[in-house]
Amino acid sequence: MANAIKDDEISILKEILKWIKFAGMKEVKTVLENELQSEQEKIAYQNSDGTKGTRDLAKLVGVGSNKTIDLMWGKWFKMGLGESIPVKGGERFKRSFDLLDFGIKVPEITKEKPNSKPEEQNKTE
Repeated sequence: MANAIKDDEISILKEILKWIKFAGMKEVKTVLENELQSEQEKIAYQNSDGTKGTRDLAKLVGVGSNKTIDLMWGKWFKMGLGESIPVKGGERFKRSFDLLDFGIKVPEITKEKPNSKPEEQNKTE
């Protein structure tokens, strides 16, 4: 009898969770779109999956300092867009949402040669 009640409660909780997620999707998308204005912010957020530190992410995104990423993480954490996870030597931010699930395009990461500009390449050809 006790297991049947637990199963019913779990079923009800799953149904409530489904509707809460549905009800919040529009609001989450609006917050993400308003907060992640630049390509760098979108790339940084999408790649904040808990596997990269601030230095790695700063290089990936192309910002000058890991402090920039740290500031982004702090802001996003306060907004509820992710969580803080423990790692060796400290903590990292892990995003709660996948931008692609909300139809938000994430720019591709391009790796260009240092000091190489398209105009200069055309002049030498």
